[in-house]
Amino acid sequence: MRVLIVNTSENTGGAAVAANRIMEALNNNGVKAKMLVRDKATGDLTVVGLGGGLRQKWNFLWERWCIFCHAGFSRRHLFDIDIANAGTDITKTREFKEADVIHLNWVNQGMLSLKGIGRILASGKPVVWTMHDMWPATALCHLTFNCRKYASSGCSQCPLLPRGGIMGDLAKGVWKRKMNILKRYNNVYFVACSRWLAGEAGRSRLFGGRKVASIPNPIDIRTFCPGGKGEARRLLGLPEGRRLVLFVAQRVSNANKGMAYLIEACRRLAESQPGMAGSLGVVTLGGCGGELAGSFAVPSYPLGYVSDVRKIVAAYRAADLFVMPSLSENLPNTIMEAMACGVPCVGFNVGGIPEMIDHRKNGYVAAYKDAADLAEGMRWTLAEADYAALSRAAVSKVVTSYSQQSVAMRYIEVYNQALAYKHYRL
Repeated sequence: MRVLIVNTSENTGGAAVAANRIMEALNNNGVKAKMLVRDKATGDLTVVGLGGGLRQKWNFLWERWCIFCHAGFSRRHLFDIDIANAGTDITKTREFKEADVIHLNWVNQGMLSLKGIGRILASGKPVVWTMHDMWPATALCHLTFNCRKYASSGCSQCPLLPRGGIMGDLAKGVWKRKMNILKRYNNVYFVACSRWLAGEAGRSRLFGGRKVASIPNPIDIRTFCPGGKGEARRLLGLPEGRRLVLFVAQRVSNANKGMAYLIEACRRLAESQPGMAGSLGVVTLGGCGGELAGSFAVPSYPLGYVSDVRKIVAAYRAADLFVMPSLSENLPNTIMEAMACGVPCVGFNVGGIPEMIDHRKNGYVAAYKDAADLAEGMRWTLAEADYAALSRAAVSKVVTSYSQQSVAMRYIEVYNQALAYKHYRL
């Protein structure tokens, strides 16, 4: 079986990391998988770039310009929505023609247009689409927050755009185009990375009752595994005499990642648990960490953006606790990585996080947007719980649920079902 995995980027962002891991898991379990990307960054022969740099840049800029105009020339939500009005026709590539199954992942920001997606489905090849957010199930947005139009009347008058614009209802127009494509073709099978996302997407009127399968992202437990804490700290220049709390995000200052809640939780700990806070430190991994270094009530150690896997693993091994106070999440790779390295996790009760963190078994699930409960979770994990038991349970959860083999087998089952249906239709 030959599978072509399609994603905008090779290695930037959570979806790219997940797509790479899916490819590796498939190749390690008897499937010939390749990856087709717009932004190729390495010399990996299993990853093919689209080429045509100027054309790809134009597709990206044209889409942003159209959104900018519909947004009343405001940049506020410029990267919160996608309209897929420009992209590359991948059906002409050799990789597409050779593949038995097309596996779409995150294909936004000028990678694929709706017209291009229609051509992919029109080819008759089975298409599996892994959802890393809600965009395939809505008109424009990746994160729906409290908007439920996609599940009721259908998307229109998007809250992320100004009402009554002279250019018409952008959401309604894109919704209609998506609806026409999905009504016409039935050779697409949707997969969500968490049970939470599968449930949310399954309510979309776009899907017309289609079942959305839930398959988690895989992780290589040979790379992400427990290791020496002291050695890891020496490698990264981190202090050995402190309990270190780790925060990871592509951009640390991204408001959706909830850094403000971690800052507040640290302040509360410093006031209520001065002895504990006196030996605490916060490590940030990701861009813009230096800008917030002075915001904590405890010492902080910004490592900046790191792409070296060896150093990323070291950051997890160096930590005593991983905290993810995100306001919206699917199935975070970072929690999976931390747990695989034996680090207990604390996060808010939102999205797929409570599917990963088993409350008071391998970490602590705090009440949503509750900095006080986040602080309590940090205190309980580091000062009261059986830390060694939490660590063992974290590793066990990853080995059981997220190993390459277990995830690959579930995808192979979906591929086989899709291929069987194709032959049945023929």
